[in-house]
Amino acid sequence: MASILVTGGTGFIGKKLCELLRNKGHKVAILSRNQNPKPNNYYWNTETRHIDAKAIIEADYIIHLAGEGIADKRWTPQIKKDLINSRVDTANLLFEKVKELNPNLKGFIAASGIGYYGATTSEKIYNENDAAGEDFISEICKVWEKASMQFEAINIRTVILRTSVVFAKEGGALEKLSQPIKLGVGAPIGSGEQFMPWIHLYDLCNMYVAAIENSELKGIYNAVATEHITNKSLTKMIAKKLKKPLWLPNIPAFFLKLILGEMALILLEGSRVSSEKIVASGFKFEFPTLKYALKDLIN
Repeated sequence: MASILVTGGTGFIGKKLCELLRNKGHKVAILSRNQNPKPNNYYWNTETRHIDAKAIIEADYIIHLAGEGIADKRWTPQIKKDLINSRVDTANLLFEKVKELNPNLKGFIAASGIGYYGATTSEKIYNENDAAGEDFISEICKVWEKASMQFEAINIRTVILRTSVVFAKEGGALEKLSQPIKLGVGAPIGSGEQFMPWIHLYDLCNMYVAAIENSELKGIYNAVATEHITNKSLTKMIAKKLKKPLWLPNIPAFFLKLILGEMALILLEGSRVSSEKIVASGFKFEFPTLKYALKDLIN
């Protein structure tokens, strides 16, 4: 049994991950911005540079998921700043406190995103050795990962999971993609030919568990399912599973850019991303293909 401290533990991914870790017998604590936290929750505040010392001292591992939602708000200059700071400042604070209070931490496992490779559609299949893109989404991931890799510099095993679109029964991208289809107004986005790397929430959480339990895991891994699928194919498969027709034309790119601004690129562009490295480590997907994922996620 390990003692694991989780940031972002009340979020979409964090809730399921904490539940899974507890079911496997691990002791889980959560960092909270609530000054009157519940049992096994500890207070932290990046502005005042405070973390309850006990949370750091008792941790064998830290899983860092905290960060503002990438697609929650239109990307104004302030929102862009918040997206970066909510990831980098929190990682820097954790690093400061670990150096001070628990330099023998066994491992630091952090989220990143496949946006590292940039919002682009190409024939290339990206792997962990490829260079970062040159847009804002890749910039977020670059500075996010740089902050996390500080732990490696002080000989703490560090794992970063570059996460793709996460599908779950409740919340997340699948719910948003399914809603217009249920209402009879679903359609592929833009050309529909852009790839949408994805992963089932259960598989993603199991990757974090593997990063805790398998001491051979180190460095950066793409958290994506083994199957490559385009937005058009994805939309058709969801509609078929829901027994709903698709009769509207594709949603025009200019319309999304008008509504979402720069953020539209993360929907309109997408390339294939390789899962070979995590598979080579011995990790086995429960839901390697969309067919099996949708069978589990859509009743």
